Amino acid sequence: MNIKIENLSKSYTKGKLVLQPLDLEIASGELFFLLGPSGCGKSTLLRLIAGFLQPDTGKIYFNGKDVTDLPPEKRNAPMVFQNYALWPHLSVFENVAFGLKAQKLPKAEITERTLDALKVVRMEEFADRKTPLLSGGQQQRVALARALAVAPELILLDEPLSNLDAKLRDEMRDELRTICRSRNLTAIYVTHDRREALSMADRMAVLNGGVISQMGRPDELYRQPANRFTAEFLGDINVIPGKVLADGDVETAYGIFKNVTSLPAGNSVELAVRPEAVIIDPATECAWQSTLELTGGSYLGEFASWQFGDLKVSEIAPEVRNMNSHCKLGIRSKDVILFAANGVK
Repeated sequence: MNIKIENLSKSYTKGKLVLQPLDLEIASGELFFLLGPSGCGKSTLLRLIAGFLQPDTGKIYFNGKDVTDLPPEKRNAPMVFQNYALWPHLSVFENVAFGLKAQKLPKAEITERTLDALKVVRMEEFADRKTPLLSGGQQQRVALARALAVAPELILLDEPLSNLDAKLRDEMRDELRTICRSRNLTAIYVTHDRREALSMADRMAVLNGGVISQMGRPDELYRQPANRFTAEFLGDINVIPGKVLADGDVETAYGIFKNVTSLPAGNSVELAVRPEAVIIDPATECAWQSTLELTGGSYLGEFASWQFGDLKVSEIAPEVRNMNSHCKLGIRSKDVILFAANGVK
């Protein structure tokens, strides 16, 4: 199923838009993420797509059909909730079969589709168990099976892994992606967890104040953010103010960055550099090089997060380094993201 959204907006208080008018297209079979801080409008957008809310303006199309005024049960777009939303008095089987019974399907078909959905999420052996007796991860699998049982073409996921521990979250990420791929599902996934989005999404939209700040592939948004908000939301980044000199050089408090811009001399800019892009003991000449004192940081085994004054540096397979020692650092021109002084490219 492909999704098309035109000029969609929503307010809860008169005159205050939670979701600014936006246009969006999601391709069939795409795992699409809505990412942003609390209150940015991502959950509101998901609920509009599900039919739980009605927009102030705009239209929603599923496969070219206008579904804006259709109730949720007519959209065949089940939602998997953060809190699972399972019936505690029903068994696992009964929870998964609930939506199928509401469709008044034959009993044999209900049984077949319920057991098939439980098998997909590896919960068939728990079919007779009551849901309060399950772990959080198991309950999440049941909620997913309930959504899959109705054979949707579109599935909506509202922060479905946020209540799970870190190890289980990692496992479920892989499983969710595999399930969506194997069934060619279009999936729209809301989260505030950048790691979830970066590791799972085909494409993603970062929202800020009800507006799409940037949309594209995870690697595009991470490596080439269009603005400072997207850059900072997707991970640690060093933002270094500077002034353009002649020949594309930029003067900063850390020294000169050579040949990193085509802007005319005199322009104020911000240079943004990811911590992992700062090289310790560079083997070749870089756009910027300097020797700085190690003033803080954490050694975490497989990687380390160091502080050289205000400059953050990540090191993979790090050496043990002593505080107040000095290191030669370098940054390549290709790893410098250039923003105007207002934080926009």
